[in-house]
Amino acid sequence: MDANPAKRRKTDHSGAGEPYGALPFDAAAASAGLFRPSTFILETAELLQQSRVDYGKMLPNAEELLRNVKTAVESVDTHGPMLISKASVSFEKKNAIKIPYPTPRPAEDSLLKLSMEPPAHCNVVGSYVLKTMVRSQRDVAVDMIVEMPKTLFQDKDYLNLRYFYKRAYYLAHVAKAIAKSAALSDAIADASFAYLGDNPLLPILVLTPKATAPSATKTGRNSTLECKIRIVPCCPGGLFPSTKLLASKNCLRPDAGTSETMTTSTTESSESKTLPPTPFYNTTLKAESAYLPYLKLLHQAQKSCSAFVDACLLGRVWLQQRGFGSSMARGGFGAFEFATVVALLLQTSSQKRTSSGSGASARKAASILSPSLSSTQIFKAVVQFLASTDFRTKPRVLGGQVTDVDSIKEGTPVLFDAGSRQLNIAYKMSAWSAGLLRQHAKRTHDLLKDDSVIDQFTPTFIARADIPLEAFDMVVRVRLPTSASSAAHSEAAAHLSRRGAVWDFGDSVFQTMKRALGDRAQLIHIQLPSSSAWSVDATLPEPSSKGTPPIYVLLCISFDAANMARHIDHGPPAEDKKEAKKFREFWGERAELRRFKDGSILETLVWTAGQSPAGLCEEITRYILGQRLGLIVEGDIEVVAGSDAASSFSALVPITPVVDAAAFALAREAFATLEADIRALEDLPLHVRQVSAIDPALRSATISPPAVQSPKAVLHPMEVALFFEASGKWPDNLAAIQRAKMAFLLRIGESLEAAMAARGDSNSLETFVGLENDEQAGTRNTSFANLAYLDIVYRDSAAFRLRIHSDLEEAILSRQTHDKTLDQHTRTASASLLAAVRRTFSTLPLHTQIIATYCTRFPALSPTIRLVKRWFSAHKLTSHVSEEFVELVVLHVFLRPYPWQTPASAAPGLLRVLQFLARWDWRTEPLMVDTSGMAPMLPEEEEVAAAAKAGDPRTRLEAWRKIDPNMNHTVLFVSTTHDSSGTAFTTDNSGGQSRPQPSKVVASRMTCLARAACRLVKETDVSSSPTVSGSRAHLDPALLFQPSLGDFDILIHLSPRIIKRLVKGDIAEDGSNSGSASSKPRRSIYKNLDARTGRDLHVLPAHPVQLLLDQLDHVYGGGASAGGGGVGPIVFFYGAPRDEDNDSDHIVAALWNPQVHPRSFRINVPCSFRPVVAANKRSKAKNDDVAAAEPLIEVNREGILAEIARIGGSLIDRIEVVEK
Repeated sequence: MDANPAKRRKTDHSGAGEPYGALPFDAAAASAGLFRPSTFILETAELLQQSRVDYGKMLPNAEELLRNVKTAVESVDTHGPMLISKASVSFEKKNAIKIPYPTPRPAEDSLLKLSMEPPAHCNVVGSYVLKTMVRSQRDVAVDMIVEMPKTLFQDKDYLNLRYFYKRAYYLAHVAKAIAKSAALSDAIADASFAYLGDNPLLPILVLTPKATAPSATKTGRNSTLECKIRIVPCCPGGLFPSTKLLASKNCLRPDAGTSETMTTSTTESSESKTLPPTPFYNTTLKAESAYLPYLKLLHQAQKSCSAFVDACLLGRVWLQQRGFGSSMARGGFGAFEFATVVALLLQTSSQKRTSSGSGASARKAASILSPSLSSTQIFKAVVQFLASTDFRTKPRVLGGQVTDVDSIKEGTPVLFDAGSRQLNIAYKMSAWSAGLLRQHAKRTHDLLKDDSVIDQFTPTFIARADIPLEAFDMVVRVRLPTSASSAAHSEAAAHLSRRGAVWDFGDSVFQTMKRALGDRAQLIHIQLPSSSAWSVDATLPEPSSKGTPPIYVLLCISFDAANMARHIDHGPPAEDKKEAKKFREFWGERAELRRFKDGSILETLVWTAGQSPAGLCEEITRYILGQRLGLIVEGDIEVVAGSDAASSFSALVPITPVVDAAAFALAREAFATLEADIRALEDLPLHVRQVSAIDPALRSATISPPAVQSPKAVLHPMEVALFFEASGKWPDNLAAIQRAKMAFLLRIGESLEAAMAARGDSNSLETFVGLENDEQAGTRNTSFANLAYLDIVYRDSAAFRLRIHSDLEEAILSRQTHDKTLDQHTRTASASLLAAVRRTFSTLPLHTQIIATYCTRFPALSPTIRLVKRWFSAHKLTSHVSEEFVELVVLHVFLRPYPWQTPASAAPGLLRVLQFLARWDWRTEPLMVDTSGMAPMLPEEEEVAAAAKAGDPRTRLEAWRKIDPNMNHTVLFVSTTHDSSGTAFTTDNSGGQSRPQPSKVVASRMTCLARAACRLVKETDVSSSPTVSGSRAHLDPALLFQPSLGDFDILIHLSPRIIKRLVKGDIAEDGSNSGSASSKPRRSIYKNLDARTGRDLHVLPAHPVQLLLDQLDHVYGGGASAGGGGVGPIVFFYGAPRDEDNDSDHIVAALWNPQVHPRSFRINVPCSFRPVVAANKRSKAKNDDVAAAEPLIEVNREGILAEIARIGGSLIDRIEVVEK
């Protein structure tokens, strides 16, 4: 499925008139008149319709082709018994086919004899017969089983690979027969060997039909899939005694010898020895006779349950989006296993109806699936079953009872079919894949039972959850050593495992990391490479043998954020000699004895202190893999995601958790000091009710941590809101209220300074009353807007910007907004001012409290917010979106992480945010951030009021779209549990004007950039070898943050040197920008400078770049930089002002506004215009439907650029016009 569709699937109503009966539904509910198909049901119905395969187009002339293949297979050459060495040499000498024997190949002196006879049966099985294929699946194949005659085998052929030697020999003869077939010479393009499900014991023959011309459907998708035919040899049922193939038995005798004529006494003697069991080998051999029995089981389920096929299709899509399949490399649980689980659950229900039992057994049977359920109900039930069942710790039995549970334990996940088939259908699964499957099932089950989630469909079936960079906190690429058997397992253990060297090595990595990380890791997953097919005339080389490309396995880890930062691990006490010895043997030289304050002496591990949690876990990973598996730390182990290296995300935003947490904590402590100082004032006319933080720095959400208690750093003001008790002393005029606020601010400043002087510390605090730049506000609203503030500067500590709230101000603005006797302009301006007041004094304090609390609850939230803000800044979007909008998007991804779990580090958090932005169709879908978990923080009356105002955001968005179809006022709709307006942080109401923030054009660019980033992540194959040409084995984080400057019309290059000097106050006296030695810094001749140090005591009102942008936007942008809604000639783009960074951060990008067309001359034009050139006059007049004779004017671009250069002065280094 496409990970980033341009638009989420909508239900197609083109087939109007199709009855609801065509959709999956509950028959009982429908008969009772209670059936109402939900959105999820409708969307799954459309998914099923779009996923179905046209089998006629998939494999044209399928019947004739399969018939010819069957005829060719039945015409195999026959011969009598021959020694295996003689038969193999003779066959390979006469034919260009290498017999695909399993490792080790049969010994030359082996007495095993081979013979050939035509197959007993040839049948087509699998998804092709059941019609459970989907169009999006990776590999499409028709499986044909070839049942070998029973006469080819002897009673003891289940021992020591004898059956598999005979199977490989038979398969080679089948390949020869197909190659000789004249009927297939024009139909088959290629024949090759491959492993069935990556099982090295089961080679199969893969036939590739010649390509046919693809035909596209009306949706533009290719309807012809590359379908292959797989020839799978198998054995008849009952060939070997089932008691000999139990999981607890051993069928690989190391001392059995080469003779296949072992006496009964010798065999019994061998079996009587205490030999380790060979469960995988035994179950593989048992599964060889289960193809037809399971085909009958699935056919029976298909007949008994009408929704069975559709449920299997949903299960296949769900598993596919999570990277699962029937092969060992893809987890060992695919569409066949899912369908079998459904069939077994349905079968138990059938047994209940036909049996006359009662009591506990009947009640247990009643809890299994009913055939009358719909496909979505069956799917949900199976997901719940997988979520509640742990195959790793306890075998799960279906379809019957097992008397001896120990006989079916395999040391790996067990999902046992206790019916007549007696097979562990999960025998190809591993401990890590079973854990991952259960985690996915739990998340999907939690999602589907959470009624508060509006879109349950996309995370369940559309979003891809198998991309390691998005799914895990750390991804490590580990190279398989040249001698994998000696590094991972002993030769004897590898002989008994039979899963292959790659699987054995992956299991060693898993077991080692599971023990090493302990509770630091929530989930550890090993992603193995899939085995590739090989030519029939070649022999598959051993993995990581000399001359072969290196093989890598992926170690994927999801951390527990609460434990991953622990730098001291405690082991067993010194008194426990046995456990202490095991501890020291495992950890080697890093283990040491330490005495602790409580008197205990413990084995201890001490890791490097002061590094990030990711760096600490990387240190553990590198050390233990080198220690236990003998790997070269720098050559065999490569951290491709979640590293602290210079090429990782941490290099883009330097995030040091310990230092940053301390900086944000100091900022909150400074705020607590300010609050205490204000509350201690006794000479204020009104009692202080509340002091609220409203600045990103006070909620741990700034790109760079605040510079608090840093004498050399420039202090930036942190916004604070002050609330007084309700009073009738406030004037009932807006202009008078603003003057009263100024008087209050002056009084507060004087009182704070007096209080500090009374404590004998008069130089530690200064206050300054200021006004916001009122140029953009307009003369009509300047006296009404809340422009006054008080800067409070604690010397060498922190700076705050205080604003005062008046409840009467909000009441007056609300009354003017709803007063229909006033003119429309006044009402509109009042509505904008009211929205601004509510945003500052109602929404922002609660938003800050919520974000700060969730940053404590989710340790990765703060660094993820900072990283996402850096991404917006790098792409010049910061000037068009509010910081609160970015924070809510990130918080939504953490609160609704489906289909993943909540990220424990910033890198996957960023990628998931980009994934959300790429999928979010903001034109028709609101973003609803559910912060209901914070409800206890609200007073009861506020909670009741919020609940009363709450409605359906989708209804409100539909109303907005009807009122404003062109999105001139509202583009993004983001609501929270406590703010149902949806526009508090997506609309700019400064200056009494309302503009969307961002505009429709900027929002579209945001989506396009996110999709491009997700496409880059999707194309990165971290599991591939870094030496393979043409593959992207690494994700360079810098590519995600690289701006596309070629898309803009103008690039204004700023001077980093001048910016740095302006920020630090190092300005020449004459104002020159020469930077020569004669330029002298300011001295104390100015009253605003400290007489001793010459340092500016005033807090920096705004960044110089931000001041320049505000001025340019006011003159040329028409408010474009604040929201893009103006009609100015230029739209400016810039990121967050930064003191030092790379060159792209000191570039202001701009676009000529396409809405400003050549027009007729009139007075009071908004910017510099010039007459249209005569050569272009006629064409432009024609385009604008203006008479050619009428004089036209156009934007004077050269003149405007010259004016910009003059306004910027020395701050602008140069202006570049992008040529296109």
